[in-house]
Parts: sequence; C-alpha cells; structure tokens
Amino acid sequence: MTEATTAKAPPTFETILYDVPRPKVARITLNRPASRNAQTIAMLYELNDAFNYASWDDDIHVIILAAAGPDFSSGHDLSGTDKRAAGDFDRVTPWGQYKSPGIEGPYSTEKEIYLENTERWRNLPKPTICQVQGRVIAGGNMLVWPCDLIVAAENAQFLDNTPDMGVPGVEFFNHPYEMNIRKAKEWLFTTEWMDAAEAYRLGMVNRVVPLEKLEEEVLNLASRIAEKHLFTLKTIKEAVNNAQDLMGRKQTNLFSFSLHHLAHSHFRHTQGFPIAIDKLNPKVQASLQAIKARNAARSTE
Repeated sequence: MTEATTAKAPPTFETILYDVPRPKVARITLNRPASRNAQTIAMLYELNDAFNYASWDDDIHVIILAAAGPDFSSGHDLSGTDKRAAGDFDRVTPWGQYKSPGIEGPYSTEKEIYLENTERWRNLPKPTICQVQGRVIAGGNMLVWPCDLIVAAENAQFLDNTPDMGVPGVEFFNHPYEMNIRKAKEWLFTTEWMDAAEAYRLGMVNRVVPLEKLEEEVLNLASRIAEKHLFTLKTIKEAVNNAQDLMGRKQTNLFSFSLHHLAHSHFRHTQGFPIAIDKLNPKVQASLQAIKARNAARSTE
C-alpha cells in the first residue's frame, strides 16, 4: 500500500492568494486589483508555484484560477515598476542567458516566463477552471486559455491588442484553437473587444452567468467534477489535450512564437524599442515612452 502525499503548508505569496474553498477544490486568486491584475514576472513565478502546490496535493482534484477586483487581468505589467527579471527567480526551464545581446536574451526570457510557463499550465494533470469577470487584455488571455474550462461573468470582455504593438498576437498563440480561423483573423486584424456572449457562441468559454452568481457557479462546477476519481480526470484531460495537439496546436505555438520575436526584433531596429507605441492609447504611450527614454539613458552610461 502506498502512502498518500501530504502537502506542506502553502507558501506565502505577494501577488496571489491560495485557498481551499470546498473539499478537493483549490483556488488561486490573482491579487493585484489596483493594477487590474497586471502580470509582473513575480506573479507568473508565484502562479507556477501555486499550480505545482495544488497539483502535488493528493487531496485536491480541481484547481480554480480566479482574480480579485473588477477585471481579471490587464495583461503583462508594462509599468516598469517591478525591476526584477527572469534570472532573479528559481528557473523552471533550462532556458537561460536572459541578458545576452541581440535576440537571444529577450527570446530566452519570454520562452521561460511566457511560452513554457503557459504550456506547462495547460498540461497540469488536474482539471482547471478559470473564473473570469471584467476585462481580459492581451497577456491576460494567456492565463485564461490554458485552463480546461472557462466560466465567464456577463460583463467579461476579451481583447488581444498586441497587433497594435506591432506583434502578431500574444506569446501563447492559441487563437485558432479557441475560436474559428476567420474569427481569429478578424479579432487580431481589428483588435476589437469580444464580449462574453460572443466568446460563448464561438466556444471559447463554457458558461456565461450573471456576475453576482459567478463564484457560486464555478464552485458548484468544481465540486461536481471533484467527485470523480482523480486518475480518471487526469486521463480524460490527457486524451483531449492530445487530440488538440494532433491538430497542430503545439507546432502552431512554436512557429508563432518565432514570428512574435521577429516582430520584436523589427521594431528594435526601426524604432529602438521592442514594440510599436504609436497606436496605443495616450496613457500607455506616455508610460512606454518613459521606459524607452530610461533604457536609452542607461545604454549611454
């Protein structure tokens, strides 16, 4: 007879919360509401630690990813206020050389913190449910899409505005597998918002409920799933994920990630900054211009 693994006490987090709101159900909550849960590198590493913790806990069958505040996530934190970089944390992939010149440093950094992280979360052995309210912008989709099920409040809205930054989509390019091909093209070409009703119609989300019923709906769904045998849940997930991968999903992501960095390199050469700035809203433009100026000043020191 094998002994069950007893999970250690959950670690202390800066940017997320961890709790067990129902038997067999863990919940990870993004907890930077003042910044609309913009993702610092610290948050991404903490998310990875929390996902691992829940995955290794024998008492947990289902993992919920939720967010505090009015919006699920405004994407990558572009404020420049958190100075920590990928190399300042315990690495989770063999990628390194984050400060190398040319494309090597940025490519390695985003491979570690974005593409490989998101891919790993998609392949967590236990079922995951994303609880979405408010806005999901750019990199925010990279937290939503890896989850097995998505339950959205009626006020949820989705946007990938990275084409306005000159790149062909977020690093985890799952667009053609979250919606049909022509809708994926339209959504990226126009950078328009997609509301919860449209996301449901396209199959990107499983359920849409009133905001005040969102938490209850997700907890009830998680509890229902959690009653199944854990190994059965794991094998269902592996079977369905494998079917999607045989449709070329993983190869699509690797190819698109390279195009993403080709675009970054283009704008470094043409504008001295890894993204285009001119088509973003004035407030974001001002913030990025300040970062661009600081980078230029450091390079001349």
